[in-house]
Amino acid sequence: MNSDGIEWDLPDPFTVEITVDESDTDRLGHANNVVYVRWLEDVSWAHIDTLGMTWDLHEQTGKAMAITHTQIDYLASANAGDRLLLGTWLTDCDNRLQSARQFQLVRVRDGRTLVRAFSTHACVNMKTQRPARMPAEFAECLGGALVPGGRTLGSR
Repeated sequence: MNSDGIEWDLPDPFTVEITVDESDTDRLGHANNVVYVRWLEDVSWAHIDTLGMTWDLHEQTGKAMAITHTQIDYLASANAGDRLLLGTWLTDCDNRLQSARQFQLVRVRDGRTLVRAFSTHACVNMKTQRPARMPAEFAECLGGALVPGGRTLGSR
């Protein structure tokens, strides 16, 4: 268990705090599946931005990391008003084309893990949308933040 009282799957996650808004819920009264996907994307962008992989760098290189696979395991519901912590880790990068990321969403009041997710990404040319070799700057940012022990590109 970390100092924040959360039992994270891997050490030292990059985290964002989320408060579930009424507009995030669906007819069943819990956070809608589409909202979880948005949260995963939001934390991913926030994380790489702090690593120096800013949107300016994307535009300068003409490259971006596009999601190629996402697996989400919904373990329990989040409801309006719940305060959540969404943690993420970069768990693999081949320094050529692909990277992998792991996620864990935890409800703060009881420490319960609500979601575990895993995504893979491929570098693409922003103009053609075709696969492209990862710029050295991307490999440096991503590779420098890898956390051992997580899921890897080969563990889909």
